[in-house]
Amino acid sequence: MGGAFTRIYSTISLGANSGCRHTARPLFDAPNDKGQIMGKLTYDSNLTADFDDRVLAHIQLVIGAKLRRGESFYFSWRDDPLTGGGRSTVWVHPGISLAFKYFGGKVPTLNRDWIEALSLSANSATGLQVVAEPAERL
Repeated sequence: MGGAFTRIYSTISLGANSGCRHTARPLFDAPNDKGQIMGKLTYDSNLTADFDDRVLAHIQLVIGAKLRRGESFYFSWRDDPLTGGGRSTVWVHPGISLAFKYFGGKVPTLNRDWIEALSLSANSATGLQVVAEPAERL
């Protein structure tokens, strides 16, 4: 992709309840407690949040669709307890740079129902939040 969306390799961990590890600057790539390597969302070049590649791919689609329409919104996630826990929220705006870095070389299979659920969340007053993935329709 080009522009604000960059695809390269990355790291770390999705915590319980759709939380994620979040650090000011990544120091190295490391597996989470399940042995998975995670993708990374970088916001405005100075804040990073780590998500499973599959979660990150769905979030990227939702964020990209809203930014193409010129819509700004909040994006919130739970922080990994290893970095102090809590919750982080950023204001996503077309003028703020975002980079999506993936560990894996393959694009994850996408779930249209999950994209819809994330889109509904993004369009709410509280903004985009990572919601549980619904079962795919057959």
